[in-house]
Formats: sequence, structure tokens, C-alpha cells
Amino acid sequence: MDRDLIRSTVKQLVFASLFGTVFSLAALAVAAIFVKNFSMPQPSVTAINWSVKCVAAFLSAALFVKGERALFKGAGAGVIFALLTLLLFAVIGGGVHLDGFFVLELAVCAILGGAGGLLGAKLRKA
Repeated sequence: MDRDLIRSTVKQLVFASLFGTVFSLAALAVAAIFVKNFSMPQPSVTAINWSVKCVAAFLSAALFVKGERALFKGAGAGVIFALLTLLLFAVIGGGVHLDGFFVLELAVCAILGGAGGLLGAKLRKA
């Protein structure tokens, strides 16, 4: 493979993953204010968390992934994003809380990242 292609791919993955992580952190900080003020139950907090992560995975890939193999780049960015948010929230929350849903979260972020990458690449071509 060409070095420029590899460099470009890594750059796209890093930017998409970091944007998704920052977007997720900011959106969940705002959501935490609403959760605290309105005393929302735990299922709604989980739904908000999942919704924000899904939007972040799709949007970050759509904005930063371009060129060839956008599906695979977007899926990779989604997986890296899910891992980064796991680590970031583990640092903030005081520990890693892995459960059976994390594998599902990885798969969903990969699928949405791939879809976002495809959409972003198609929109740039048009």
C-alpha cells in the first residue's frame, strides 16, 4: 500500500474517533444536567447514552471519512470511538464497567460508523 494512503486513512480514523468522543462527552454532559434536574429513571439515562453514542458514531464518520473503502474506514472509526468512550468514561467514572451490552455497542458503532462513512463519501462525490 502507498504510504500516503495509509497516512490519510490513519488521519481520518483519528479525527473521526476523536470528534465522536468529544461530541459524545459534550452531549452527555448537557444530558447529565437534564437528568439531574428532572430526576430521570435509569432506563431513560441508558437510552440517552445510547442515542448520543449512535449519533456520534454516525456523524463523526460522515464528516471525516472520505475516499476509497469508506465503509471499512467508518466501521473502524466507530469501533475506535466505542473503545475511546469506554476508556474515557472509565477514567471519569472510576472504573471499567463491562457487560454484555458492550459487544452490542461495538457492533452498533461499527455499523453506524460504516453507514456514516459511506454517506459522507457519497455526498462528497456528488
